[in-house]
Amino acid sequence: MIPIRDTAPCHSRPLVTWGIMAICIVVFVTMKLMPDPLSLRLLNLYGMVPIRYTNPYYGLPFDGYLSFLTSLFLHGNWPHLIMNMWFLWIFGDNVEDRMGRLPFLVFYLACGLLATFLQWLFDPNLAIPVVGASGAIAGVLAAYFFLYPLERVVVWIPILFLPIVIHVPAVAFLGLWVLIQLHSATTAMLFGGVAVDVAWWAHLGGFIAGSVLYRLFLRKDPAEKNELF
Repeated sequence: MIPIRDTAPCHSRPLVTWGIMAICIVVFVTMKLMPDPLSLRLLNLYGMVPIRYTNPYYGLPFDGYLSFLTSLFLHGNWPHLIMNMWFLWIFGDNVEDRMGRLPFLVFYLACGLLATFLQWLFDPNLAIPVVGASGAIAGVLAAYFFLYPLERVVVWIPILFLPIVIHVPAVAFLGLWVLIQLHSATTAMLFGGVAVDVAWWAHLGGFIAGSVLYRLFLRKDPAEKNELF
C-alpha cells in the first residue's frame, strides 16, 4: 500500500517539516553531482558506521559521535530519499502543528538520534554507513499514530496498475507498518547470513522513541497559534 495523503486538517504552515525536506534533498542532489569517490568518502565520514565506535582499530577516524546526527540528512539512492520525504510530507505537518515548530524540531532530532543508537546497539559490527531520515520519521509516525488514530490515510494499492484507492484508519496503516518493521528486524537478527540493506532497528527505535517522547513536546493549548518558540 502506498500512502497518497491523510485527512487530518493542518492549521499552520509546517515550516520545519519543509525545511528538513529541503536540506535532505539539497544534500542528496549535491552529493549526486560529486565524483563517486568523493561522495562515497562523505557517506563514510558523515554516515553512522557502527564499527567505528565498536572497533577503534577499524580505520575510520572517531568523530565524537557526530555522524549519529549528520546521518539523518543523508540518503543512499533516489527511492530511499523519495520514500522518506513522502512519508514526512504526509505525516509531519500534523505532528508539527500539534507541537509547534521548535519543539517538533527537537522531537524529530531526538527520535533520530535514539533510532541510530538502537541500530548501532543491535548491529555494532556493521562496516557500512547507516544513513537516512527513516528513524526520525518513524518517531513522527509514532506521534501521528497516537494523536490521529482514527484519521484516514488514503492509500493506493498497485494491483496491475489499476487505480485502486482506499481509505484506511491511521491506526491500521501505521500499525501494519510497525509489524513489517518488527518482522524484518527479527528476521535479520535470527538469520545472520541474510543480506540487509535497510536499518530496521533504526525504524523500530525511532517509533519507540516517538511513542515515549511525543507527549513531552505537545503544546498545552492545541488551539494556540503555531509560533517558533
